Amino acid sequence: MSRILITGAGGMIGRALTKELAQGPHEVIATDLAAPDDLPEGVRFVPLDVTGAAPERVIAAERPDVIVHLASIVTPGPGMGRDLAYRVDVEGSRKVLDAALAHGVRRLVVTSSGAAYGYHADNPVPLRETDALRGNPEFAYADHKRQVEEMLAEARDSNPELEQVVLRVGTVLGAGTDNQITALFRKPKLLAIRGSDSPFVFIWTRDLARILLRAATDGPAGIYNVAGDGAMGVGDLARRLGKPVRRIPAAAIRAALALAHPLRLSRYGPEQVRFLQYRPVLANDALKRDFGYTPDLTSAEVFDLWCREAGL
Repeated sequence: MSRILITGAGGMIGRALTKELAQGPHEVIATDLAAPDDLPEGVRFVPLDVTGAAPERVIAAERPDVIVHLASIVTPGPGMGRDLAYRVDVEGSRKVLDAALAHGVRRLVVTSSGAAYGYHADNPVPLRETDALRGNPEFAYADHKRQVEEMLAEARDSNPELEQVVLRVGTVLGAGTDNQITALFRKPKLLAIRGSDSPFVFIWTRDLARILLRAATDGPAGIYNVAGDGAMGVGDLARRLGKPVRRIPAAAIRAALALAHPLRLSRYGPEQVRFLQYRPVLANDALKRDFGYTPDLTSAEVFDLWCREAGL
């Protein structure tokens, strides 16, 4: 039995993980800005804002054996500046890491992202855990995930007694998933960059929760890509949805966004073209071979399940 503390427990993945952990013998402490409505029986809630002094105070008081750090800004809200995202993603992770080291935490599990590899034309296909992390500075999420992984790498060298499980997660889909990526799938026509397949790798919410459960309990330490088997290009997605694809030259989209973004006609700038052009495709060999988990659903099956649940 372990005492397991979860940051960001009110998010989609946090709620799914909390339900998985609540079925076992472990003492589970869920933390977030506010308690989730569906907190399982037996799970204790403690408020925690990773941008303040709470990580040190709460971790010192609770003395967890394991911390699962999920708190992150995945989809910024309207008007949210990059400064706040940095305070949550990077500075918040630093505070959790420092408190874990100061108070004898045995294992730290962190959800990173395939975005940490960056969106680059010369990315290997598929990407493996030994490939370079080049999260683009122009993308807050990718840049922040890269910076967090760099601080974790330093901690592995200086404090090897703290076990780390770092999960580089692909696009997460499950019941109720609604974000800037799923918004692309809901449009009457799917947008694609001419000459680019724009591949997506998906992981089912429940698969990710079970991977996190294993990472927090009896799984091996290490760094693992997390994705279902296979990838789906925009053409594959369009056929499943029964929608046409609008393929536009990259230069045309960059020019349009360069005009629209300053006028607040689009929340995205011209850098967003890279997000569709050079999506990271994650190899999941190490997840299956070394970590010991084979996702129940392939990328195509995850997308099909999400489509049905979303009424598409």
